[in-house]
Amino acid sequence: MRTIAVISLAILLGGCATTYQPEGFSGGFSETQLDTNVFRVSFRGNGYTSAERAEELALLRSAELTLKNGFTHFVVIDGRSREQLVTYTTPTQSYTTANATAYGNTAYGTARTTTYGGQTFLISMPSTTNTIMCFNGKPDIQALVYDAKFVCNSLGQTHGVVCGAQ
Repeated sequence: MRTIAVISLAILLGGCATTYQPEGFSGGFSETQLDTNVFRVSFRGNGYTSAERAEELALLRSAELTLKNGFTHFVVIDGRSREQLVTYTTPTQSYTTANATAYGNTAYGTARTTTYGGQTFLISMPSTTNTIMCFNGKPDIQALVYDAKFVCNSLGQTHGVVCGAQ
């Protein structure tokens, strides 16, 4: 059991920020189509992913999904970001070394115990969920309207992603 916990921590802490990928063990994006032009897009990061990166990758996936479904623009009609906090405490191990010397019927000795582990780590895993509405052409509405192609090019370049490659 201890081995599984150590391996799990090594995977969690030994990796990198979540990449732009479909959701898996280390996070990623997912989407659900709610209507012809309405989608819920989520991005879940791991312990190395910043909240800003999670928000940008959710926006990037929103733009990519807009283009993939034949639309040109989108509006975020509901956006939510959250942070899941988890703790991990490393296992505690103790080692004792001892020396003993005997003189007749008397024994003299010393012992030293060293304890390792027991540290607790707080791990923050951000996630962002956007509900988006897609349009063909820029709608004349009072909202922040994103040009999907522009967002794909801009955020795609920032994060090393080519839109449409997924």
